[in-house]
Amino acid sequence: MGLLSDPNRRQALSRVITRLNTPLCIISYLVGLGWFLGLAFHPFTLRMYISENSMGSTMVEEQFVSGDRALSYAREFAAHKKAAGGSPVVWLERTMRGLGLEVYSQSFVRNLPFPDESTERYMVKGTNVYGILRAPRAASTESLVLSVPCSESPNNNQGVGLLLALASYFRGQIYWAKDIIFLVNEHDLIGMEAWLESYHDVNVTEIRSSMMMGRAGAIQAALSLEMSSDVITSFDLAVEGLNGQLPNLDLVNLFHAFCQKNALLCTIQGKLQRNDFDTFPGYLHSLQTMLLMVLKQGSGRPQGDHGLFLRYHIEAITLRGINSFRQYKYDMTTVGKTLEGMFRKLNNLSERLHQSYFFYLLPSLSRFVSIGIYMPAIGFIILILILRSLDLWIKLRRSEGTMEDGVMDSEQDPRPGILSLATPIVICHLTGLSLYYLPVMSQEMATDHFPVSESEAVVLTAIAIYVAGLALPHNTHRVLTGAGSEQGWMTLKLISLLYLAVLLGCIALINFSLGFLLAITMVPIAAIVQPAGPRAALNAILLVLVTQYHLLIQHLYPRVDEYPVNPLDCWQLFLQAIAGGMLDHYLYGPCFFLSLHFLFTLAGCNSGCGFS
Repeated sequence: MGLLSDPNRRQALSRVITRLNTPLCIISYLVGLGWFLGLAFHPFTLRMYISENSMGSTMVEEQFVSGDRALSYAREFAAHKKAAGGSPVVWLERTMRGLGLEVYSQSFVRNLPFPDESTERYMVKGTNVYGILRAPRAASTESLVLSVPCSESPNNNQGVGLLLALASYFRGQIYWAKDIIFLVNEHDLIGMEAWLESYHDVNVTEIRSSMMMGRAGAIQAALSLEMSSDVITSFDLAVEGLNGQLPNLDLVNLFHAFCQKNALLCTIQGKLQRNDFDTFPGYLHSLQTMLLMVLKQGSGRPQGDHGLFLRYHIEAITLRGINSFRQYKYDMTTVGKTLEGMFRKLNNLSERLHQSYFFYLLPSLSRFVSIGIYMPAIGFIILILILRSLDLWIKLRRSEGTMEDGVMDSEQDPRPGILSLATPIVICHLTGLSLYYLPVMSQEMATDHFPVSESEAVVLTAIAIYVAGLALPHNTHRVLTGAGSEQGWMTLKLISLLYLAVLLGCIALINFSLGFLLAITMVPIAAIVQPAGPRAALNAILLVLVTQYHLLIQHLYPRVDEYPVNPLDCWQLFLQAIAGGMLDHYLYGPCFFLSLHFLFTLAGCNSGCGFS
């Protein structure tokens, strides 16, 4: 406080901020980027450990031996699925009843806001089938879920077979203290969302479904299983959920512990774990694994059916059986023992998983980075916006002091009015509302007047509104009183930088990966843009491009091996990325990925609306 209250010290601090503003910003950016790259370094990571006492040991004797029975179920399921042309609902109900489960089905219908050209469908209709194994040792107050998605492709037949074999084995045990739900959901994420909404009696995404006739207790945890081969070489773990949510770290530790016990290879992001953490190749491997997680988490898209459970505060993970050319092979019996051990440990829970971390990054399955270690990385990036804001504020104060002394004519450099500052910001937010509602609402009118499909009309309308939204604040700001003055653009830029800093800080608390990807691209351009100079136009173009960066990188990372060979292919991929993001938003509820894209686009417009 003494530094700020003493006029001499305050003036000295002001001179340091203004004279060394650019070097301080560069240093802050390099420190933030270096901090993030150092997160995968071994001393920055923590060793995995299980915090929940009831899950702290894997000393259970797994007795599952029905691997051949699982394969038999898988072959029967594949035959009936082919005959039915979809999920064999009747066969599943009959088989589950034969195993002694309470069997129910739930039909659902979802009309897409615009056709999905990748799957050529406009309406999704399906049926979920689930069986409930009632706990013999407790009332039906808590439950666990084992789910297997049933898609139109001939994949995951082995997953359904193993689910039925486990249901048959679990039915003969007497130690269950929680109900166990065996779920076969059709159409992957859409079917899972329909089932979860009906189970919790909510309607988030406007899916029409039949009334759920049977329920178990409150769901404590869930596992989603995906297998497409009779044998596997490894299990790949998916943890990224809707809006970047992550399951409790104890559930990840539990999976890793039982894989180690049964000598089952496990991977994350498709990467096997290395033991040479302290070497440079080991560091690069950990960094690549962590970057893949950041890209997936930053996209906000669920990386498996488990991602939708997290919205209902249900800890869940997705396990994918991989069959590659590795030497060691594991049969259904080994996989079944691993799942049995996990369910027996989850059965011991006396309360929801809460003691371990919910915010973390995983450079490997045996090491993790906690929120207290990775948050300074984005803090240093946001510090650039604070430093630039302080620089502008000091310059404005000096300018006002000069005008009060009569040195400068106030008519030549008038103070900006509230109208000149508020109007561009209001226009930016109105543009955001237009981007949110108009593309889908106007698709019929666009297809009537232009030779385009519904999805193309939605995407092109969004692009048109976006481009118009960039020009409107700029032109409006120029004609208003005080807009052409130096004080005008400095005041507006000060507000924009503070607004962007608040938005980045808020989103980093919820989804660090998305906030960091936005910060490292938007902050440098937003900090350096000015309404004059030879590079003003270049800065404006860069500001537009960086607002699209995260959309492209996060929706196109699964296709990094499909390099476009010409500009037309790049344009088509760009349109597909926008269409995919908008469709995900409407399908899976309030997925803030797209809305954040619009908000930060508006923040970028605010930072650049002083161009002249």
